[in-house]
Amino acid sequence: MRLFMILTAFILMLAPMSAQAALERYEFDKEHTQILFFVNHLGFSNSHGEFLDFDGGFDFNESDPDKGAVEISINTNSIDMSGIKSWNKHMKSKDFFNVEKFPTMDFVGTHIEVTGDNTAKITGDLTLLGVTKPVTLDVVFNKAGKHPMEDKYVAGFSASGHLKRSDFGMNFGVPMIGNDIEMRIQAEGHRPNGTSEN
Repeated sequence: MRLFMILTAFILMLAPMSAQAALERYEFDKEHTQILFFVNHLGFSNSHGEFLDFDGGFDFNESDPDKGAVEISINTNSIDMSGIKSWNKHMKSKDFFNVEKFPTMDFVGTHIEVTGDNTAKITGDLTLLGVTKPVTLDVVFNKAGKHPMEDKYVAGFSASGHLKRSDFGMNFGVPMIGNDIEMRIQAEGHRPNGTSEN
């Protein structure tokens, strides 16, 4: 009886480790991942920009999505405002992203709340201009599976969210230039270690 109790306790101790081991690591596919933001410009339009260079990935298991994790480091110098050089230069200046002093902004997920069959909220810490604040993204899981034309396993997501740039000390032009920033992210990730399914 005592041996049975010891074995049971040992199995229960291993169970969380097994669940964690089931998570698969994905690296962002930069060619098929877009990080976009939108900001109101003097009330006339909602201008958009994009970050073209970033690193990171996510841990994911389709059967246990709330145990996942995500992190991304964005190269702020890679900002692009429709290819307009003068606009890009201003966005990189001290008025906005101050890329010389703060070459990256970083997001690290801290909590995943599953809200539906293929939806979730991911809350994480965003560090921008040296300030760290929580940000929540609404995420839709699009699909995971073997790539039909390449030997790799892929998972794809769509995410959106909002933040106030003044919370991070980016105050230039507020309120004429919008304080509320809309984020839209289309992300694909692939497993770097093969194509096996969960």
